[in-house]
Amino acid sequence: MKNKKHLTLLLATCISVAGCSTVRAPSPADPLEGFNRTVFQFNDDLDRYAMKPVAQGYKFVLPTPVRASVTNFFSNLGDVDNLANNLLQANVTAATQDLMRIAINTVFGVGGLFDFATPAGLPKHNQDFGVTLGKWGLPSGPYLVLPLFGPSTIRDTVGTVADLQIDPSGYFKPIWFRNTLYGLRVVNTRANYLGATNLLAQAALDKYSFTRDAYLQRRQYLIKGSSASEQNLPNYDDESGPTAAAPAAPAETSAPAAPASASEPAGAAAPAGASAPGAAQPSNNDNDNAVPVPNRQMVPNSLRLFH
Repeated sequence: MKNKKHLTLLLATCISVAGCSTVRAPSPADPLEGFNRTVFQFNDDLDRYAMKPVAQGYKFVLPTPVRASVTNFFSNLGDVDNLANNLLQANVTAATQDLMRIAINTVFGVGGLFDFATPAGLPKHNQDFGVTLGKWGLPSGPYLVLPLFGPSTIRDTVGTVADLQIDPSGYFKPIWFRNTLYGLRVVNTRANYLGATNLLAQAALDKYSFTRDAYLQRRQYLIKGSSASEQNLPNYDDESGPTAAAPAAPAETSAPAAPASASEPAGAAAPAGASAPGAAQPSNNDNDNAVPVPNRQMVPNSLRLFH
């Protein structure tokens, strides 16, 4: 009888381990999965209990035109990063467009509060130094989830550090004003994507795996464009559930287009060289996933999929 009890306990343990392995299957691109999941959960909890409630209050208090101007202001600052990276990629046409956007929106748009460049036919680009390093041929390295910043890779982490040095808001004085801008950018970005992150939460049982694979697929598209392989994402539901569909990679275009994930985010995503509507205004409903944001900033896990 005692041996039977031990055998039953052993079988139960094996079944439990086997069940866990179906969800946490090792990935060659994610050797740090244990660490990454811990940080991902921390970011997710921080978003759920702090960032999301603050963003909901921000959206409730500020009218749509005000939030649109805040978004345009940070989008204008983000064009400086776009300009630098397009120059580093020897994309002269895009760099010229970025320079003209900065000049027009800064002068005629009252420091970027209003976007006159997009209606004038100057597209909004979405570049960062991680993409530049990828186009230079540097391997991405392992997938990495950063505290506060969310999904990344070793290469993109180096890129994030470089982008932060380029970000004009980092040079504003006094320090309290600069830090206030950082906080405002985070809250405004979170408010813009309330609807998108709600949809993501319902998309898959394993949010970590869904976010990881969508992020890596999008970064590959940003670097390689239409030549990137279109691979279906794995099934993140249970064995009896349907397979989770991968988010479609947006087509590269020179005209303003709504993004499919943040100075930083992504977050699910717009391709390099694709346009985001700089003049877009936050909507009054929760489906705000079409509102552009600047590159690379502190955002929850899921927002890095969108930029």
